Amino acid sequence: MNQRKIPFFMLLLISAVLLLSACTSGDSSTSGTNTIVDIFNIKVEIKDQLESLAKQYEKSHEGVKINLTTVGGGQDATVALQSKFSSGDEPSIFLLGGLADVEKWQDNLADLSDSDLAGKAIEGMLDGATVEGKVYGLPMNIEGYGFLINKELFEKAGIDVDAIGSYDDFEEAVKTLDSKKDELKMKAVFGFSAKEFWVVSQYSSHFTSPEFDNDVQKVYEAKNIDFRYQEQFKKYTDLIKEYNAQPILSLDYSTSVEEYFANDQVAIIHQGNWIIPTLNSLDKDFVENKLSILPLYVKGETEDKIAAGPPWYWGVNKNKSEEVVAASQDFLNWMYTDTQAMKSVTEEMEFIPAYTNFSTDSLKDSTSQKIFEYVSAGKIVPWVHNEYPDGYAQTQFYPEFQKYLNEDISWDDLMQYAKNEWTKVRK
Repeated sequence: MNQRKIPFFMLLLISAVLLLSACTSGDSSTSGTNTIVDIFNIKVEIKDQLESLAKQYEKSHEGVKINLTTVGGGQDATVALQSKFSSGDEPSIFLLGGLADVEKWQDNLADLSDSDLAGKAIEGMLDGATVEGKVYGLPMNIEGYGFLINKELFEKAGIDVDAIGSYDDFEEAVKTLDSKKDELKMKAVFGFSAKEFWVVSQYSSHFTSPEFDNDVQKVYEAKNIDFRYQEQFKKYTDLIKEYNAQPILSLDYSTSVEEYFANDQVAIIHQGNWIIPTLNSLDKDFVENKLSILPLYVKGETEDKIAAGPPWYWGVNKNKSEEVVAASQDFLNWMYTDTQAMKSVTEEMEFIPAYTNFSTDSLKDSTSQKIFEYVSAGKIVPWVHNEYPDGYAQTQFYPEFQKYLNEDISWDDLMQYAKNEWTKVRK
């Protein structure tokens, strides 16, 4: 074969091209003149709204590109996120579910303590992402839960909802509703979804949180639990069990919310403001004229509280370039401070914001406004079930709680087992 020598200037040109190619292919955070912010989102229901916000941000922030990856709706988001990090395709922004996630990803998380948005957070709303005084996550929103009620059914039964100011008042209202359920064409008073472990877990928060001074960090670190407020826990549970739509153990979310509650078949469910978009899709009149929330009375006879707090926090990947970290923080700040973006957060995403620069008037419905008022007044217990021992809510507590509802075990048996299992897992 006749070999020809390559001129020296051609070798230089080839080397330069190869070097440039290597530099550009190894950095996923830059593309041409763009700074690329990759967001890993697991809230499928806000995918379209986030994409819309990303486009708005890009228009007013030349040189920044926002890429959104949404995983959920049957996909295992935890596995998908881990895969992202393992493959080197790390997101710039991703969601944290509480202190366990902060601990897991702490080597990747930027300290957001001095960020503008952290300074605007409502008191207590940063606790689920704060470790040793450092803030590693910014609240996505507030979700509040307790007894959601059909206040129209209460009124038809002759019950003044505003006059319910204690557990005894609540119990009396339940019995009155039950006595008139045929007249009101109701299946039952309650539509508690005992088939759903997460409903049981959330419900338990009302009774476990006061034991730990409503402090998520204390729950996360607790080696033991005593269920100091089990008397009220049992009272509420027995009331639900007696007046619930049956069979309670197989009542799922869809049947409870979309079939029974939305169609005036039950008057009370244990849920949160996250069901508002679903109710609006079925009957906008329901949210406007029928929906309200009642607190629980646990620590004191007249000390009313709902459970509320951020279910998710935005974390920023500190291992990205300085430009990407700065753009990531700026996008989050813009989302909750820009006038038009704020409108999208409350009106399109239907979020209750966790920041002081929002007003009650910005919320679309009276139930969200009421939850925001409870938060602002500090009349809440946090989402402490997110800080239970790993797997405890689903694999230890929930099956035994179902056994109690089915009268297979006693309340004392349930409490003793739940105490023992907590200690075992936290050893």
